[in-house]
Formats: sequence, C-alpha cells, structure tokens
Amino acid sequence: MAAIATAEVCDTNVSYLANGDLRVLQPIFQSYGQRRTFSGPVVTLKVFEDNVLVRELLETKGEGRVLVVDGGGSMRCALVGGNIGQLAQNMGWAGVVVNGCIRDVDEINGCDIGVRALGPNPVKSNKKGIGEMYVPVHIAGTLIRDGEWLYADSDGILVSKSELSI
Repeated sequence: MAAIATAEVCDTNVSYLANGDLRVLQPIFQSYGQRRTFSGPVVTLKVFEDNVLVRELLETKGEGRVLVVDGGGSMRCALVGGNIGQLAQNMGWAGVVVNGCIRDVDEINGCDIGVRALGPNPVKSNKKGIGEMYVPVHIAGTLIRDGEWLYADSDGILVSKSELSI
C-alpha cells in the first residue's frame, strides 16, 4: 500500500472532515518503531493497566492491520514492550497506537512497525486479562470504531470510516 500523506488527505477531504467521516486525533502521541508512516484497518481494544489482551490480539495474523489500544491514558505502567513489539512485527501488524505507555523503547525502535504512545514507562502492566476487544474507543478527542481505517505519519493520525484512495 502506498503511503498517504495525512496533510494532503486533510487538504483534499474538507467535506469528510466537516461531516466526521474523517477525524484527526489530537497531537498527544510520541512516535516509535521504524515505520514513521503506517496505515491499515483498525482493531480496537479497551484495557486499563493490563496487557494480556494486547498480547492475545497481536498473536493473531496482523495482515496489515493497526491495533488501537485505549489504555485509559494511564501513565503508571507500560502496555507494550519490546517482546510485544517484536511479536507485532512478526505477525504482520502495520502498527500499534496506545493511549498509554510503552517500555523497551530501544527494542521497539528496532522493530519494523509503527508505534504511537503517550510516552515511555519502565513498569510492566498487570496480567489479569481484563478488557474489551472490538469495542468503540474514545482517545485523543476522537471516537474510533473497530474496522475503520487509520493513517499515521509525521504530521499526525487520521481515522476514516472507510479506506481512502488518493
């Protein structure tokens, strides 16, 4: 899939921005991983300080999808670390967006995936397996539904109701 520039998408889709079919996440995320630009269909997950379901989803074939994890914005522990980043790469995920923290930043930066997170935290998460998969999540001022499309580059992150073509 060719990279789509988010600025160009916004410039050429003003009506979609106005009606909500195309949404822009607030610029609160830091960029990690080797892919600065990534896109794909969204898989949603809602958890809080527990990454069991993060691993469970990333153990499935990614097929170019993007996992969007609503970690409730918690800065108290990491939901993704180096092993999970490597798993995401090996299973074919395009990227992971975490409304929370990551750890093992140097390891994640060596992975051929795109990762966006609020920041790093060296503390590991709980392991209880509590959360909800495939549910609508609200992060960075934006509602994101399972099956929508996410586009990320150095300018920001967009979510679209359907796949875009430019």
